[in-house]
Amino acid sequence: MEHNLFDLTGKVAIITGAARGIGKVIAQGLAAVGVKVVIADIKQIEAEATAKIIQAKRQDCQNLIQQTVNYYNRLDILVCNAGIDILKPFISLEEEEWDAIINVNLKGYFNCSQLAAKQMMAQGTGGSIIMSSSIAGVIGISGCAAYTAAKGGVNQLVRSLAVEWANDRIRVNAFAPGYINNIMEGTEKFGLPPEQDQAHLKIKIPMQRRGEPTELVGPVIFLASDAATYVTGAILMVDGGYSAI
Repeated sequence: MEHNLFDLTGKVAIITGAARGIGKVIAQGLAAVGVKVVIADIKQIEAEATAKIIQAKRQDCQNLIQQTVNYYNRLDILVCNAGIDILKPFISLEEEEWDAIINVNLKGYFNCSQLAAKQMMAQGTGGSIIMSSSIAGVIGISGCAAYTAAKGGVNQLVRSLAVEWANDRIRVNAFAPGYINNIMEGTEKFGLPPEQDQAHLKIKIPMQRRGEPTELVGPVIFLASDAATYVTGAILMVDGGYSAI
């Protein structure tokens, strides 16, 4: 039988930030193609609370990976997806808010990817680490300075780790969504009225629409699968052509 390059049956994956939105859809998508999925999430609302809680997150990441290995005996895929934002002019952004955004969107990825890689190296089987980036990692967006800084950091983290871990057969890549029909933690109160939003999208996006969370599943499956065995250090734009303009 011909090998199915996209077959992930029996692989074990951890997806962070998977209780809702994009993470939930990705978890469901991976499960649908045979992946044994472990999800992790901590919903944050208050930035100050996030900054305090995140200090204990490294141990939580270690516990998550250890529990996954105890149950499934291995770890093959990590999807770092947890994210928050605080839409606010930079001039009035509080230090605690900056710390919260950087901690969740960048430091959290450091913790999980480092600990997951240690497990993958111990197994000697290699693996795939996939990080959620954003068009915000390559363009400037008013009112999102901390978030754009975090996502730019994610892009460089991906490239550096891809080089560092290539000989360990650990591939590190990112998918970078554009405008998606998804409300991120911390942005619930913001957004344009529907008619203004549509006008904005027609100008900015060649496909003239927002993407659906389900349209991110395919890119993640690709990056996790044998279809991408020679792909590492890549930032896969999933933005309807936004970054091509």
